[in-house]
Amino acid sequence: MLENLGSLTGSPWIYVMVALSVLLDVFLPVLPSGVLVITAATAAAAGSASGAVPHKVPDIIGLTVCAACASVLGDLVAYRLAWRGGARLDRAIARSRRLSTAQERLGAALARGGGALVILARFAPAGRSVVSLGAGAAHRRARDFLPWSALAGLAWAVYSVALGYYGGRWLGTTWLGTGVSVLALFGAGAGAAYVMRRPAKAS
Repeated sequence: MLENLGSLTGSPWIYVMVALSVLLDVFLPVLPSGVLVITAATAAAAGSASGAVPHKVPDIIGLTVCAACASVLGDLVAYRLAWRGGARLDRAIARSRRLSTAQERLGAALARGGGALVILARFAPAGRSVVSLGAGAAHRRARDFLPWSALAGLAWAVYSVALGYYGGRWLGTTWLGTGVSVLALFGAGAGAAYVMRRPAKAS
């Protein structure tokens, strides 16, 4: 069934669409960037299984690099905007318990030299937005935040592409196979959100 998407996934424009979707979903978390990445990777699996001409299907390495780079760029833009946000943004964060809590936990995690929270947040719904904006608003050093952002973006991109590609190879390149892969992505997001909501242990 996914062969019907060939006009899109067989075009270089798929990389542009993936990059824009991933970049912008830090500001609009409702954008289905993960679904788009999985669909493109499933199309790559379909092309691989059918022996399609390589340039007619997405390249999974290129897709992974595209999604990871767009993720880091989006984080950086949000971080810089929040850094320059001034008193208005500080007041908005103070009014939001979720943003305030994330800011405090992120600061503690980065101070300890750990960035697991940044990686978890990349999988949680809207978590990437909360952490990137929180890091910028708190004026966390870029050298403390961005390496973890890069690792988070790469981990998310590899996971999403692998779900689509291997889901397509093992379950078949049908909407059912794609649906199972998307559910696995949402499951990882729900798990990450649960861990992030747990109160931090007192040291």
